[in-house]
Amino acid sequence: MYEHLETAANPAGLKRVAVDPVSRVEGHGKVTLLLDDQNQVQQARLHIVEFRGFEKFIQGRPYWELPVLVQRLCGICPVSHHLAAAKAIDQLVGIDPADLPAAADKLRRLLHFGQVLQSHALHFFYLSSPDLLFGFDSEIGQRSVVAVLADHPEIGLQGVKLRKYGQEVIRMVSGKRVHGTGAIPGGMNKALSREERDYLLQDIGQIVDWAKAAVALVKHLHNANRPFNDQFATIRSNYLGLVNADGALELYHGGIRAKNADGTTLFDHYDYCDYQDLIREEVRSWTYMKFPYLTALGKADGWYRVGPLARVNNCDFIDTPLAEVARVEFKQQLADPALVHSTLAFHWARMIELLHCAERIEQLLADPNLLSSDLVAQGSKRYQGIGVIEAPRGTLFHHYQIDDNDIVTKANLIVSTTSNNTGMNESVRQVAAEYLSGRELTEPLLNQLEVAIRAYDPCLSCATHAVGKMPLQVELVDAAGRVVDRLIRHSNGEFARGDAV
Repeated sequence: MYEHLETAANPAGLKRVAVDPVSRVEGHGKVTLLLDDQNQVQQARLHIVEFRGFEKFIQGRPYWELPVLVQRLCGICPVSHHLAAAKAIDQLVGIDPADLPAAADKLRRLLHFGQVLQSHALHFFYLSSPDLLFGFDSEIGQRSVVAVLADHPEIGLQGVKLRKYGQEVIRMVSGKRVHGTGAIPGGMNKALSREERDYLLQDIGQIVDWAKAAVALVKHLHNANRPFNDQFATIRSNYLGLVNADGALELYHGGIRAKNADGTTLFDHYDYCDYQDLIREEVRSWTYMKFPYLTALGKADGWYRVGPLARVNNCDFIDTPLAEVARVEFKQQLADPALVHSTLAFHWARMIELLHCAERIEQLLADPNLLSSDLVAQGSKRYQGIGVIEAPRGTLFHHYQIDDNDIVTKANLIVSTTSNNTGMNESVRQVAAEYLSGRELTEPLLNQLEVAIRAYDPCLSCATHAVGKMPLQVELVDAAGRVVDRLIRHSNGEFARGDAV
């Protein structure tokens, strides 16, 4: 653990180094280091500097608008917010998951698998593969998918086409690649036509093959420098995610399972509607993103990681054959001893999930019930709805309350990246302490901090939504770039002028 580097004991006089902004992630964030005269790192923080406030925006709106409104949180994973909101408003109209028409459930899953597939392909091939293919200290000009396409055209094109196929799945189900509509209270608003199904069937065999190749590629890259990759940015943590009733990997609907760093199950098949008894969130003054933790373990020991690594660690098996073979090999090679803690192994787990999604899409497209027009169920009104889903980056919670006029009166979102906040900060501190401290810092060395963050595939724009106690700093900069004035609202609500947050 590197929590001792969160706050320097004596920050006065320390040198400040900033990586601003963190690149090749969704959203905006920065890393700051405080160094002493010997370049020893005394403080390392990942700050999330943007602010959105959706929990406030949607109050006062009718509940049926929510699946469309909340997907504007993000342009990368809007489907995840769309479906989490849909599951919550199903409950508002009295429909539990088991009551949803089978065709509607399958259409939502198809939409979700398309979302996860395209998001995982985007992150691995566009954002992270340059680091893995060219090295963490490569020339800046090599750190893009353009360089991948130039030097490794087959890999680059497969990544582009994998992402495109996931987007086409989304378009066929929801009408648009980004910010379409599909889920409505109690079901779906349109059936998949035979022509749309046949269009997707044309390429699914190739997509499965490319997904297998992606798993082989990431395995090769990890094992090419195994001791370093096993240790870089690696921390031991708790893991949380959904699992199916039989313990299988589950991305759409299931119970919550959590394990500690030794692999011991902390709780299993926990009803996510009771999540407020399970999880609390902490606010710290130097970032807009909250710090969730397991209530029973407390702030110090209860933080956890979510996302592909957590899901593959937590599940007992994967219910598609190719992904299950990949999972078994992944655990056999990297588990220490029960779980895989390597932060860079997020990439490997992510490609296993990509393969699983391709296989599940192929299965669903072969199901004739997918074309059924029986898509909507009706029930009796309730005043509270909670929807939880496994988004590409981890477990996503949407919680709404409404009044007699069907107007939203309260909203709470725990977004996937938020749950990895402590993990990302710990990985940044591990890299700062083990690879940077005491050295003359260079741009390639600082890129290592970003490599650690990228492994989590954070969506920072999704994850900042709290209001009320968050600090705010406004700077006035002249034409020469000099800060001529600064106004600060501290986390206690007090205003000050001139000093830093």
